[in-house]
Amino acid sequence: MRDFTYSIYSDLVDSLKTAGYHFQTFSQYLKNPLEQTVMLRHDVDDRKLHSLEFAKIQHQKGVVGTYYFRMVPESYDEGVIKAIYELGHEVGYHYEDMDFAKGNPDKAILLFERHLEKLRKIVPIHTICMHGSPKSKYDNRDVWKKYNYRDYHLIGEPYFDLNFKEIFYLTDTGRRWDGHKVSVRDKVADHFGLSFHSTQEIIECLKRGKFPPKVMMNFHPQRWTDNNYLWMREKYVQGSKNVVKYFLIKLRSA
Repeated sequence: MRDFTYSIYSDLVDSLKTAGYHFQTFSQYLKNPLEQTVMLRHDVDDRKLHSLEFAKIQHQKGVVGTYYFRMVPESYDEGVIKAIYELGHEVGYHYEDMDFAKGNPDKAILLFERHLEKLRKIVPIHTICMHGSPKSKYDNRDVWKKYNYRDYHLIGEPYFDLNFKEIFYLTDTGRRWDGHKVSVRDKVADHFGLSFHSTQEIIECLKRGKFPPKVMMNFHPQRWTDNNYLWMREKYVQGSKNVVKYFLIKLRSA
């Protein structure tokens, strides 16, 4: 079976359920963390209808996830946001205001306030998550060096409010599950010694009962599709991006 399709995603959710995992949104976990639980996080960077497809699959299987929307046309869509929320999922703000403000935190916080209020006119927002903005030299989390997101009635941001020594973090950044070498900011320190390249490898680990008990899995739904043309296009476009990001990381490290 090909990877990064809705079909194998469906198999992954089934495998998590069979292995006995509870499914919690990020907000639910912060309020009442369960012992064997998985948080399905979705960064809606592009192709927002793919995220709606994910939300429908989850709803059909009786599980929930968290979806973070950017303030760009490729992501922001009031109809999609409402539909995902009405399917029982959590919606949050995928902020990139330091990038928009060219690194000025005072301008960034004003944009953040405006964008958060815009989203809250559609659905309740309780959590946020930074957008990595790999082409930018600005880290969007830096706005919180001067300001505090809790002042905006927000209860969490994954990179600040999760203990990744206890929670296994997996992300499909780079259209692979071992893409840390081509991830500019979407990464955490490894405390588990586990590495997976494909979704099928994760499924096999679940079957063996070797998967960690607490997990956050981060998906970028634009990379997942059953459409042959889009699947091939995403594969080769992302491969090219990975090469660029690899050398970008090397350059910044130097």
